[in-house]
Amino acid sequence: MSEPKAPTPAPGDTYKGWLFKWTNYIKGYQRRWFVLSNGLLSYYRTQAEMGHTCRGTINLATANIAVEDSCNFVISNGGTQTYHLKASSEVERQRWITALELAKAKAFRMQAESDDSGDDSTPPAAGQGAGSRNSEVQSTLRTLGSKVEDLSTCNDLIAKHGSALQRSLSELEGVRLGGETSEKIRQVTERATLFRITSNAMINACRDFLALAQTHSKRWQKALQAEREQRVRLEETLEQLAKQHNHLERAFRGATVLPASQSNPAIDSKGPVSGKGDASDEDEENEFFDACEDVQEFITVPADPKYHRRSGSNVSGISSELGMDDGTTSLDEQSLASNPESPQSQELVPVRKRRTRIPDKPNYSLNLWSIMKNCIGKELSKIPMPVNFNEPLSMLQRLSEDLEYYELLDRAAKCQSSLEQMCYVAAFTVSSYSTTVHRTGKPFNPLLGETFELDRVQESGYRSLCEQVSHHPPAAAHHAISERGWTLRQEIALASKFRGKYLSIMPLGSIHCIFEKSTNHYTWKKVTTTVHNIIVGKLWIDQSGEIDVVNHKTGDRCHLKFAPYSYFSRDVARKVTGVVTDKDGKAHYVLSGTWDEKMEYSRVMQSSRGGENGADGRQKTVYQTLKAKELWRKTPLPEGAENMYYFSTLALTLNELEEGVAPTDSRRRPDQRLMEQGRWEEANAEKQRLEEKQRTVRREREREANRAASPSEEVLIEDSPLASDSPLKSEEVEIASEPSETTYKTDTDETSSDLSLSTETLHGSHPPAYSSGHQDNYKSMWFEQLVDPVTGEPTHIYKGGYWEAKEQGNWDSCPDIF
Repeated sequence: MSEPKAPTPAPGDTYKGWLFKWTNYIKGYQRRWFVLSNGLLSYYRTQAEMGHTCRGTINLATANIAVEDSCNFVISNGGTQTYHLKASSEVERQRWITALELAKAKAFRMQAESDDSGDDSTPPAAGQGAGSRNSEVQSTLRTLGSKVEDLSTCNDLIAKHGSALQRSLSELEGVRLGGETSEKIRQVTERATLFRITSNAMINACRDFLALAQTHSKRWQKALQAEREQRVRLEETLEQLAKQHNHLERAFRGATVLPASQSNPAIDSKGPVSGKGDASDEDEENEFFDACEDVQEFITVPADPKYHRRSGSNVSGISSELGMDDGTTSLDEQSLASNPESPQSQELVPVRKRRTRIPDKPNYSLNLWSIMKNCIGKELSKIPMPVNFNEPLSMLQRLSEDLEYYELLDRAAKCQSSLEQMCYVAAFTVSSYSTTVHRTGKPFNPLLGETFELDRVQESGYRSLCEQVSHHPPAAAHHAISERGWTLRQEIALASKFRGKYLSIMPLGSIHCIFEKSTNHYTWKKVTTTVHNIIVGKLWIDQSGEIDVVNHKTGDRCHLKFAPYSYFSRDVARKVTGVVTDKDGKAHYVLSGTWDEKMEYSRVMQSSRGGENGADGRQKTVYQTLKAKELWRKTPLPEGAENMYYFSTLALTLNELEEGVAPTDSRRRPDQRLMEQGRWEEANAEKQRLEEKQRTVRREREREANRAASPSEEVLIEDSPLASDSPLKSEEVEIASEPSETTYKTDTDETSSDLSLSTETLHGSHPPAYSSGHQDNYKSMWFEQLVDPVTGEPTHIYKGGYWEAKEQGNWDSCPDIF
């Protein structure tokens, strides 16, 4: 017997969407289209099947709904039907649970009133006013339906008794007067009485039906008129938004393409544009709540890929995209651009056209095992690597890619609420990992003193500077400042271990983000990056761990959890969840998404302790939230990215040659440039030359430091047959003051990293009297090491001078590292 087909619900009485349904142990969870309507939950393989094939239906009036974990739930009607379902996120699962519970409650109530509950339906989430209006209409319709059924029943009875009365009368005509006469007359009388009673009942039912229809007729007319007027208003609003969108797009293109003297005349003829954005991420099936929301809305202006793109949270943000100063500037001020004497006309100049392609990656084969088999247990910085494993970017440029989605910080700077601002900062921390999902190549280890500047003031309002400030351990300092009112700084050192099957990279150091207007100071640390299938199989990258984003001014905190990949997990791959709490620990927002795709946030309306415990034994907390809104979504990779090391649009421009940068800038690094051009053999030779040059400079710097500290020991080392200028130049043996403690240093990697083989474990734990790492007197050019007043950690902070030197074109103080 075929399963019943789900009824076709009215548009306002349905809740539908994609869920994962458990099928069997072979296929596991399969994606299915579910429709909740009239107290029935039905599912289909695709949306196209809704018109002809229903795969299954379960009545919620007798069903039991149970929550298993963050994304999974079970619906069962007592054993005959059981659905094991999984939502794409915890927020999506909560929306389904809410809709199912409401539908179940109403279906149960309607079943108690009548055996037929086919007309019962519950909107999954409606406003309070719309809900009461809908309930009243539904109640009236049910009453009218019952009256119509009474009329139909009475009609059948009248027809039946009328036929019987007619037969009796016909028989009476053919009967002779006698004993039968009285009996027939009595029979006619009884049937006439029944007919009269039935007719009276029908008349009364008609009277009640007419009175009820007259009572509610005017109310229905008013409700219909209100709905029509609302629809007209929505159509007018939509048309107005479409015109504004078209106007903004043309204004944007005209501002970025045309010179100042040729501004688009269409801009001058338009009036001001409302700052309220178009909720483009909402479709006809989304739910709306009457709860007060103070979340800002956004307008995204599409742009040609060869020009800069921006998203703003209000009109001033859009005006800044057109090259104007951020603040109270409105789109009306664009009309000033048509006046050549206006000072703002100078800002509407074409931005620099940056490249969108690099040479395709050559297909060079390499025996990985022959290089890696002797490197198990070593740190990554201590492994000599050919450029075959690299990508044509340095670690400083990869660090600058954290600013790929700087718009999140621009929006955060305009937030009035610190808790809402925390959501954007948390989304920014997650967005920095989206560029790593396919990037399995190793960036070039920067040389000591190497720098990289990223000047995007004209396009995006920010500029940043990175410098390699330490060699052992390798560490890079980063400083970025934006005209939109935020500053980002960090010092990152990488601790990495190769375990044969996978490679773990643990970033060390804190990241600071300070907002000028609110003086909110946020800090957080990065999670562990793991590269799998090092020896056999296709390389893939996973991010795992936990991040605590802390606002040191208000005490607000966001705890983010990056779930590690597991073959047996039912969760979505690369899942990230988080909760934003205030200083008292009260939850205000729930974050969910994936680090390679998007992040959403939902306002918490109520929280309660669940009855089940998690895997760690702690009791779960269940949050009742409003509809999720999108915080961030990854920008698609450019066309042909698989042949260009999977670089993003920003990454393709990082190594582009620019005039005026420092001599130490990564763009000037010859081995990296040769690799980008596909000349890998020359790049390997140039890489070895740079490594040897850096080793020589380091040894000379250490000699000078030790000569100043202990002249007698320096003479001993220089006279040794194992000195660095001896024939055994591949090894450098440094002798301590005590013979029992000797540290062997072997230069093998591209940045003269050392493999330390100390006999300290055999002869005690006293530190060596002489160690090259402690005698290096190198000081960075643009950063100085200070104790951070917030975290108490020693860190390098930008001391200024770089951009002034660039303006003057004076790089005399920069070392010659290339």
